[in-house]
Amino acid sequence: MAKIEAFKNRMGWRVKWVSSYGNDFNYDFHVSFRPEEIGKGEVYYNYEMRKFQSDEMSGRSVFYKDPAGDIFHTYSSFARGGEPFLGTYSYLDITPKGRDETVNGNLTDWVRHHDRYCDGGFVDPTGRYVAVSGSE
Repeated sequence: MAKIEAFKNRMGWRVKWVSSYGNDFNYDFHVSFRPEEIGKGEVYYNYEMRKFQSDEMSGRSVFYKDPAGDIFHTYSSFARGGEPFLGTYSYLDITPKGRDETVNGNLTDWVRHHDRYCDGGFVDPTGRYVAVSGSE
């Protein structure tokens, strides 16, 4: 959480953040994968077995807590099912070059944090930003 708080402060975000670090949440909802799953070359993601791509994949879940305190899982979406939650894409989709995605179709291959656009670097095939030497 300390690392998340530092990032949240750097970005100027005020929304409350939580972490699934140290528990099985991401594994239970099949968006993170254990070494033994990765070793098989296929993982269960988006309700089917798929070729392994990354140790973490995109996913959203919604829960409801009723007055008695019972918690219900009411919604999930995976992969490109997250596009409606990325408001910027609604604007990009109406421009001449659209999202300008690369051949690999990665939704985030061109994205940088607002304080990183001038830092160079690149986004690897898993969607993770890789800084150039000397920057973070």
